[in-house]
Amino acid sequence: MTVTARREAARIRAEWLDAALSAEPTDRPTAEAAISRLYRLIGLPPPRFHWAASPVTAMETVPPGMRSRAAPRLRDVDEWPIARMLRTAQAILTMDLNSRLPWTPEAAETLARLEVRSPIARSVRASLGTALLTAHSSSGFTRSAWNSVLNPEWTAYYDALRRMSGNRFTADQGARLDLWADVLRSCGPWWPHENFCIVSERPVALHTEVSGDDGETRPHRADGPALRYADGWEMHFWHGTPVPAWVVDEPSVQRIEREPNVEIRRCAIENLGWASYIDQAGLRLVASAADPGNPGSELRLYDLRRETRVLLAVNGSVERDGRRRRYGLTVPGSLDDPIAAAAWTYGLSAAEYSLLARRT
Repeated sequence: MTVTARREAARIRAEWLDAALSAEPTDRPTAEAAISRLYRLIGLPPPRFHWAASPVTAMETVPPGMRSRAAPRLRDVDEWPIARMLRTAQAILTMDLNSRLPWTPEAAETLARLEVRSPIARSVRASLGTALLTAHSSSGFTRSAWNSVLNPEWTAYYDALRRMSGNRFTADQGARLDLWADVLRSCGPWWPHENFCIVSERPVALHTEVSGDDGETRPHRADGPALRYADGWEMHFWHGTPVPAWVVDEPSVQRIEREPNVEIRRCAIENLGWASYIDQAGLRLVASAADPGNPGSELRLYDLRRETRVLLAVNGSVERDGRRRRYGLTVPGSLDDPIAAAAWTYGLSAAEYSLLARRT
């Protein structure tokens, strides 16, 4: 894999992530035109369109006059005839495109798979995918086959192959791929019904951060909702973890102690700062010791709650902002030695941990 090829893969990945996670105004004409052509592709006339301000109001706002009976449920989207037909059309296109892969350079396929498709899949699922599941969780909505159609990972993958291997696809294959790409680049999630097509607007704000070396991103904002739609529906994320608003806006020892979810507690403590949390909560210091796995840093062991202690340590590697993050790890309450506690988190003995040159 050449440096030039990697740069091309990174450029394509960035293009698709910008489109998939865009908070720019929706391009309704392009979306409606592409969806209408997809309907024609399966032998149906263009649908009537209902635009929703966010995924959470997608079904609830469909006017009664647009449907012939009671509103269908989004959790049943995989059973909708039009959705099944379009999934079949997508599967046929995928098989057609795969038939051309033997003529694609192996290096191009590897780059498209590892540095375009995979990080896009994870990035979209972490943000908009999580939001979609949260929006409809009360109605029993779960991940579905249609969700995989909505994730642009597959379209980005074949688009990358097309652009990185000299366009080995036929004109018909390229035209069908472009139809799906046009929809994914112009609007939010959409649900094709026999009587109408529901399309969600894009969010008006989506804050993300880089979360890996391959361009992957995750939602995060330290001073408000990371995701927000025009109708006011919003979600808070802390370094990729969906959290209640108080975790970001007003973290406190009292709320942390009342929170039953360990991941939400962890996020709130990180926002408050482990040193501040320990001080405000009045945790008793059990013992401290120099960290043999991280020279120049100290391990501090505190009582946290019954049969549980917390080990305060300093990250062995430097963060993107140049600082070393201080973090806490819960350990069994039977551990009295900070070095033994640190070793326990690695599955080592205290003696083995003491021999580490440097942990990360």
